[in-house]
Amino acid sequence: MTTAYDILRRPIITEKTSYQSSKLKQYAFEVPVDATRTQVKEAVEKAFDVTVLKVNTINLPAKMSRRGKSRRLGIRKSAYKKAIVTISAEDRIPIFEGVE
Repeated sequence: MTTAYDILRRPIITEKTSYQSSKLKQYAFEVPVDATRTQVKEAVEKAFDVTVLKVNTINLPAKMSRRGKSRRLGIRKSAYKKAIVTISAEDRIPIFEGVE
Protein backbone atom coordinates (compact mmCIF):
# COMPACT_ATOMS: atom_id res chain seq x y z
CA MET A 1 0.00 0.00 0.00
CA THR A 2 1.48 3.31 -1.04
CA THR A 3 0.75 6.53 0.78
CA ALA A 4 0.46 10.06 -0.58
CA TYR A 5 3.98 10.76 0.62
CA ASP A 6 5.36 7.80 -1.36
CA ILE A 7 3.80 9.16 -4.55
CA LEU A 8 4.87 12.80 -4.08
CA ARG A 9 8.64 12.58 -3.67
CA ARG A 10 9.48 16.29 -3.71
CA PRO A 11 8.20 19.57 -5.13
CA ILE A 12 10.11 20.98 -8.09
CA ILE A 13 10.80 24.67 -7.51
CA THR A 14 12.32 26.63 -10.40
CA GLU A 15 11.66 30.01 -11.99
CA LYS A 16 9.20 28.44 -14.41
CA THR A 17 7.28 26.54 -11.73
CA SER A 18 7.08 29.60 -9.50
CA TYR A 19 5.46 31.50 -12.38
CA GLN A 20 3.10 28.58 -13.02
CA SER A 21 2.10 28.39 -9.37
CA SER A 22 1.40 32.10 -9.03
CA LYS A 23 -0.37 32.79 -12.34
CA LEU A 24 -1.67 29.45 -13.66
CA LYS A 25 -2.31 27.51 -10.42
CA GLN A 26 -0.06 24.67 -11.62
CA TYR A 27 2.34 22.88 -9.27
CA ALA A 28 5.15 20.47 -10.23
CA PHE A 29 6.18 17.37 -8.26
CA GLU A 30 8.69 14.59 -8.78
CA VAL A 31 6.85 11.26 -8.70
CA PRO A 32 7.88 7.60 -9.14
CA VAL A 33 8.20 6.37 -12.71
CA ASP A 34 5.36 3.86 -12.24
CA ALA A 35 2.89 6.38 -10.74
CA THR A 36 -0.31 7.00 -12.69
CA ARG A 37 -2.28 10.22 -13.08
CA THR A 38 -5.06 9.03 -10.80
CA GLN A 39 -2.57 8.11 -8.06
CA VAL A 40 -0.97 11.56 -8.32
CA LYS A 41 -4.39 13.26 -8.21
CA GLU A 42 -5.47 11.33 -5.13
CA ALA A 43 -2.13 11.96 -3.39
CA VAL A 44 -2.25 15.74 -3.95
CA GLU A 45 -5.88 15.98 -2.86
CA LYS A 46 -5.18 13.96 0.28
CA ALA A 47 -1.89 15.64 1.24
CA PHE A 48 -2.85 19.29 0.64
CA ASP A 49 -6.69 19.24 0.84
CA VAL A 50 -7.22 20.89 -2.58
CA THR A 51 -9.34 20.14 -5.65
CA VAL A 52 -7.26 18.86 -8.59
CA LEU A 53 -8.60 19.73 -12.04
CA LYS A 54 -5.93 18.20 -14.28
CA VAL A 55 -2.68 16.19 -14.06
CA ASN A 56 -0.01 16.18 -16.78
CA THR A 57 2.95 13.79 -16.54
CA ILE A 58 6.34 13.96 -18.24
CA ASN A 59 9.05 11.28 -18.29
CA LEU A 60 12.42 13.03 -18.17
CA PRO A 61 15.46 11.08 -19.47
CA ALA A 62 18.73 10.42 -17.67
CA LYS A 63 21.51 12.94 -18.22
CA MET A 64 25.29 12.86 -18.13
CA SER A 65 27.21 15.60 -16.36
CA ARG A 66 30.85 16.16 -15.51
CA ARG A 67 32.47 16.61 -12.12
CA GLY A 68 35.87 17.44 -10.79
CA LYS A 69 38.66 19.81 -11.72
CA SER A 70 39.72 17.86 -14.78
CA ARG A 71 36.09 17.50 -15.97
CA ARG A 72 36.84 13.91 -17.02
CA LEU A 73 34.71 12.15 -14.43
CA GLY A 74 31.25 11.53 -15.88
CA ILE A 75 28.28 11.34 -13.53
CA ARG A 76 24.92 9.93 -14.61
CA LYS A 77 21.81 11.59 -13.21
CA SER A 78 18.93 9.14 -13.14
CA ALA A 79 15.68 9.56 -15.05
CA TYR A 80 12.55 10.65 -13.22
CA LYS A 81 8.92 11.49 -13.82
CA LYS A 82 7.46 14.95 -13.31
CA ALA A 83 3.78 15.62 -12.66
CA ILE A 84 2.28 19.06 -13.27
CA VAL A 85 -0.92 19.40 -11.25
CA THR A 86 -3.55 22.09 -11.98
CA ILE A 87 -5.74 22.98 -9.01
CA SER A 88 -8.89 25.08 -8.76
CA ALA A 89 -8.58 28.89 -8.61
CA GLU A 90 -9.65 29.30 -4.98
CA ASP A 91 -7.20 26.66 -3.62
CA ARG A 92 -3.49 27.03 -3.01
CA ILE A 93 -0.60 24.92 -1.78
CA PRO A 94 1.43 26.81 0.86
CA ILE A 95 4.68 24.89 0.29
CA PHE A 96 5.25 26.83 -2.96
CA GLU A 97 4.60 30.25 -1.43
CA GLY A 98 7.33 32.53 -0.14
CA VAL A 99 7.25 34.10 3.28
CA GLU A 100 3.66 34.33 4.47
